[in-house]
Amino acid sequence: MADPREESEPLLSRTRGGSARHTPAGVPSCHSVQVGPGAVARRDLCLDQAVVFIEDAIQYRSINHRVDARSLWLYRRYYSSTSQWTLSFTIFLILALAFIETPSSLTSTSDVRYRPAPWEPPCGLTEGVEALCLLVFAADVSVKSYLVGWAQFRKNPWLLAYLVVLLVSLVDWTVSLSLICQEPVRVRRLLRPFFLMQNSSMMKKTLKCIRWSLPEMASIGLLLAAHLCLFTVLGMLLFPGEKDDRRDRQRLTYFRNLPEALTSLLVLLTTANNPDVMIPAYSKNRLYAIFFIAFTLIGSLFLMNLLTAIIYNQFRGYLMKSLQTSLLRRRLGIRAAYKVLSSTTAEGEAHPEGVGVKPQDFLQVLQKVQLDSDHKQAITEKLHSRSGDLLSADEFQKLFDEFDKRVIKEHPPRPEYRPQFLQSAQFLFGHHYFDYLGNLMALGNLVTICVFLVLDAHVLPKDRDDFVLGILNCVFILYYLLEMLLKVFALGLRGYLVSCSNVFDGLLTAVLLVLEISTLAVYRFPHPGWKPEALGLLSLWDVTRLVNVLIAFRFLRIIPSMELMAVVASTILDLIRNMRAFGGILAVAYYVFAIIGVTLFRGVIVAPGNSSLAPDNGSAPCGSFEQLEYWTNNFDDFAAALVTLWDVMVVNNWQVFLDAFRRYAGPWSKIYFVLWWLVSSVLWVNLFLALILENFLHKWDRRSHLQSLTGDLGATSEVTVELLFRDVLEEPTEEELTEKLSHHPHLQLCR
Repeated sequence: MADPREESEPLLSRTRGGSARHTPAGVPSCHSVQVGPGAVARRDLCLDQAVVFIEDAIQYRSINHRVDARSLWLYRRYYSSTSQWTLSFTIFLILALAFIETPSSLTSTSDVRYRPAPWEPPCGLTEGVEALCLLVFAADVSVKSYLVGWAQFRKNPWLLAYLVVLLVSLVDWTVSLSLICQEPVRVRRLLRPFFLMQNSSMMKKTLKCIRWSLPEMASIGLLLAAHLCLFTVLGMLLFPGEKDDRRDRQRLTYFRNLPEALTSLLVLLTTANNPDVMIPAYSKNRLYAIFFIAFTLIGSLFLMNLLTAIIYNQFRGYLMKSLQTSLLRRRLGIRAAYKVLSSTTAEGEAHPEGVGVKPQDFLQVLQKVQLDSDHKQAITEKLHSRSGDLLSADEFQKLFDEFDKRVIKEHPPRPEYRPQFLQSAQFLFGHHYFDYLGNLMALGNLVTICVFLVLDAHVLPKDRDDFVLGILNCVFILYYLLEMLLKVFALGLRGYLVSCSNVFDGLLTAVLLVLEISTLAVYRFPHPGWKPEALGLLSLWDVTRLVNVLIAFRFLRIIPSMELMAVVASTILDLIRNMRAFGGILAVAYYVFAIIGVTLFRGVIVAPGNSSLAPDNGSAPCGSFEQLEYWTNNFDDFAAALVTLWDVMVVNNWQVFLDAFRRYAGPWSKIYFVLWWLVSSVLWVNLFLALILENFLHKWDRRSHLQSLTGDLGATSEVTVELLFRDVLEEPTEEELTEKLSHHPHLQLCR
């Protein structure tokens, strides 16, 4: 690769109509000199620039980075699969340290009554791993900063925050070692999720959309707060204390004071304590039910659903905005590649700006692009099918429409049999009706298992007679084996394995066959009164349960056979793939709140008998933390904190956690749990619901359009989400692309 110092003029130099005001000195030129020893090096540089721009377009990356030869080499190495996997593993590793660091989560249970003393890593072990991770992140931010340039680095808040987080983490790491790992708080633990967020462009976009929606969500939040405060005051006035303690349960239990009343109604907003909070007052006077019914109607059924509607309204264009931005980045990267390649065509031509791209230059670039061979072959075939010498900008663009098609393998030809009998058998066992028969048999097998589960529900495993069920399972498994062999006969081995449904079916059948043979070898053939003793690792009952579980999983094979169910299942899978950013946001929230919870509440939940605050179960009030034996829900380690936060997010019995931690840690603990409820159950769940609605409705309404597209494409490709919505996206104009390219910080093109 040529030394970039050999180049002295920017790409499409000033004499070609460009302005050099944004071009740093020393940026190489593709064709500023058309003859001489540097011409080949400049041509190679242009090809390398085109390769990188096309890879940016494939991955929807920004093209605003350095484009000299040395930077292009570093850029491609940075975005190679090895480098990105290393960075992803490093992020996973530094986040996973929370499970090993003090307090360690390496115990079999989190129950404070039975939990053994965990293994604690020696000082310096996790700190050494963390130091390696910080070195990787330091190299990452250094490479990113160099590639985008100092001017862009100063304007990028994420890169600036990246640097600050690294510096704070390094200082805190130094303090830990100087205090021999005995510091009470590790600030850097709270900062670790930032490394996950900054490495995901979709998570950054999601955070930006949440920030845009906060004002509208705050307005409905104020309405909820006003509603809650008003009914709290009304409740305090309606349920005053009386002399009769038996008739004063409402006041003493739920409206003892203003904070207790506010907490009780906040929990009622989630319906977690309904109708418990209403029963004492309702038993005194039936008219008191109007108070609680009105509160629930206004708060839970109206305001909370109105909040969901507002969030959906704010996010209804999120998917389209994201796809529109991705489309612009793709078009911009492809146009930049076209510009630099067309500049090589202009060398030696009469017209200095050139008229297109040579097909041979494009093929040379395509071979260097990191792209799977199927897409390369599809683009090459499309290129050879055209006529003409040079590729115009429009033709160049259309070649890359193949990126929006997931190339799938064609079904290999079926084996050919000469005898008429074998041909008839091949037609019969290769027909989709044979699949329907297999689905019917799988359903029958599942029904028999359910029948025996109901009949033996009150029989202990050691007293069960598994003779009939064992015989039926053996018969069904033999049928599954026969079905698999007949399909291989009809479709051929390659034709059988090309279907994911067949592979799933075949693997489970093979596992079931191995388990059945093992059972027969150890316990012999079933017979009446078949109750053999446990032999080996698994008892007969354990093997039977495992077989039944696999049979239940095998029943999922019916999904591809039912068109409506297949559409729903594929939509759900697409939603999971396209909503990883929201899963990442939730993971970040869990991580931060878990670390805060461990810091605040570690050790506050004590085993019964070890504290006056932890009564025995017999003396504990009904429905309390102690009576329900929620001892595993604590913040004594990171893993236990995650499970506790999940239980609170579900808001089933979350008033039990509020009451327990109020007694064990203090009334201020309610602030922590209410904040977690707002972030997880109110904000995140509603955001997730809004995006599910938008994605699902878009995909559902446009499934006929999807079928027409796949029908046109044939059996060789399937569409991506981008192509599915392409007709509702706005194509960037020529002026917009030219304007964007003219403001490239490291690449100057003529206007």
